[in-house]
Amino acid sequence: MRSALFAGVAATALIGATPARAAQPAGEAAPASTQSSRTTVYQANFFAPFAPRTAYDVVQHVPGFQLDLGSTQSVNGSVDVRGFAGTAGNVVINGARPSTKSERLDVTLQRIPAQRVVRVEVSPGDVYGSDYAGKSQVLNIVLSDAAGFDANLTANATRRYTGYIQPNLSGNALIRRGLSSINLSAGTERDKEYEEGTDTLTNVGSAELIEFRRKHNVYENRDPFLSAASALERGPSDAYRLNARWQPSRFDLFQRNRVTPSGGSPHDDNLHQHYRNPVFELGGDVTRPLADGAIKFVGLATRRKRHTFDQYIQRDGLIEDGATVNGGFEQLVDARRDETIGRVSWARADVLGLSFEAGAEGAFNSLDNHTTYSEIGEDGEKIPIQLPIADAVVKEKRAEVYVNAGKTLSPQLRVDGGVNFEFSHLTVSGDATEDRKLKFLKPSLSLDWKPGGGWHAQLSVRRTVAQLDFYDFISFADLSAQRVSGGNAQLQPQRTWEFRGTVEHPLLGDGLVKLDFGHDQVSLLQDRILIQDDAGNFFDAPGNLGTGRRDFAQLTFDLPLSRLWTGLRVKGSGTLQRTRVEDPIRHDPRKWSGYYPAWQWNVDVRRDSGKWSYGFAVNDNQRFTFYRTDEFDTNFNGSPYWTAFVEYRPWTNTAVTFDVDNLFNTSGNRDRLLFRPNRAQPLFVFDEVRERNRHRSFGITLKRSFGSGGGGREKP
Repeated sequence: MRSALFAGVAATALIGATPARAAQPAGEAAPASTQSSRTTVYQANFFAPFAPRTAYDVVQHVPGFQLDLGSTQSVNGSVDVRGFAGTAGNVVINGARPSTKSERLDVTLQRIPAQRVVRVEVSPGDVYGSDYAGKSQVLNIVLSDAAGFDANLTANATRRYTGYIQPNLSGNALIRRGLSSINLSAGTERDKEYEEGTDTLTNVGSAELIEFRRKHNVYENRDPFLSAASALERGPSDAYRLNARWQPSRFDLFQRNRVTPSGGSPHDDNLHQHYRNPVFELGGDVTRPLADGAIKFVGLATRRKRHTFDQYIQRDGLIEDGATVNGGFEQLVDARRDETIGRVSWARADVLGLSFEAGAEGAFNSLDNHTTYSEIGEDGEKIPIQLPIADAVVKEKRAEVYVNAGKTLSPQLRVDGGVNFEFSHLTVSGDATEDRKLKFLKPSLSLDWKPGGGWHAQLSVRRTVAQLDFYDFISFADLSAQRVSGGNAQLQPQRTWEFRGTVEHPLLGDGLVKLDFGHDQVSLLQDRILIQDDAGNFFDAPGNLGTGRRDFAQLTFDLPLSRLWTGLRVKGSGTLQRTRVEDPIRHDPRKWSGYYPAWQWNVDVRRDSGKWSYGFAVNDNQRFTFYRTDEFDTNFNGSPYWTAFVEYRPWTNTAVTFDVDNLFNTSGNRDRLLFRPNRAQPLFVFDEVRERNRHRSFGITLKRSFGSGGGGREKP
């Protein structure tokens, strides 16, 4: 995760709707991959050359497939997707989706030992119910139902460029007895990073240097976790599942900042950040037969706390010269974010010739936040600064009903359609007061076509409503960027008509080439606006703009090149996209704020030969910008971002991997064009260029598998 995040800057299904699966007799060899009219099947022996240790490793090697994590989290720990259906992702396990929202799909898959995977089935999303309708590819991980014990243990050590050695340990186990199974997982999940770089601040009008800063950062994430899942599965329409996860997350940052003003003496400043964000989630589902179909109940409760402390200390000189504190700022945030979801749905494979699904979902979301922001005076006294919305309670009650139906018009053609109706009641109390009720009609339609010859195409359209991040209602200071973001209790969820298309075809045997394209038409696009508090102060804040448009095309390829060199495989993708919205200050068209680069690409080259595997990956993207009302904050790579690895497997159950992260010392850069006081009244304009580099990291990982390997059987 560290590499992916840094590279980005440095660059239920209803079980009743799942078709029955024919069991593969134990001991009988199956083709590595097969294809029916709507499903492509990859047997376990297809993945054997890659020596996977978990189900996540298996998914990574499905040709042409890109994992959709489903549940996504923002930097403050809040989940920014709406309800339970929005976190579905594109992987199911034995035909059913996990009843979780705080745990990402890749983490769930890492809990499952690879030796339990009998095969992987790739089908259009409608096969697994309304949560997946409109998705061109959904994977079903079919697990063995043989009794036994399987486990993995992973030990890792990473050397940072400073010489620090970062150790980590994780493990997972799956125990099955009869129809029951228990899955346990735990890990230390520690990540300590060292980063160095510079800031250069100039006056745009005069081109004069104002200030130069030399910075050294030490980040440390400590995210140990415990998770458990249990299941009693008597059949596709008779199952009971329960899962829980606890993660007492914490983050610490210490920054050394030597500031040299133009024409002045240098001084040493420090930034301290101490964040505590524990999360606990309990979820489960029950499926029972009803009226020749299946009824499913889902319950989910997620509890998060947020305790953050930020402090920026200014001094009148250098620490080694005995400098004293002469100012600074401090912020303390205490918050609790809760979400409770209940859902019931019924599905039947044949109702008047249609596959049918209907259901209802209710949710209660709340945020109780208290922010204290202060200036530190020359004598150390803390002087409170009033923010527009610092203390507030946000609550949302939401209910949704839906119906979905589909029909196979021919062995090659299927159509699915549905409609959701949502009602929500949102209130804000405290420093701001708001009470509003919203209603949304969300239709969807998809057409799936397999004309033969290996071709597969899908077209879909649907209306979606984004989940509000309740922390956008609250004002916060960002001491690292030296800015204040105002809260906006008037914020509304943006609405989008999403048009999607996919065309794919096998290539070079078990390879694949796929083209995805789409258009988004957005109303009330959420971006940044200028707000004014009661005292006449202006703040940059989250807000709704007008109509936004997005167009994109993505080409994905997975090429088996064993004809050139045995075991060689090349995977990659390239994306072009264009976004447009009217800027609220200048009223001319511009891109959307955030990670919407005009182009991005990645290539992964790997060779597997006997006991050895090795390869490299490289990615890059165009610079992208956050368009605030007081700055343009642009992020870009210093160069393409590279990683490489070598893996040796002395025994079938043991692997040793050596890897290099940030192979060519790629820096992550920012160019901040600052308007003071804001872009509507630009009295002064400054340019701040930031360069950061974490340099190369070298890692060694030992993975060991234990157990019976599932006995070669699969769930019926």
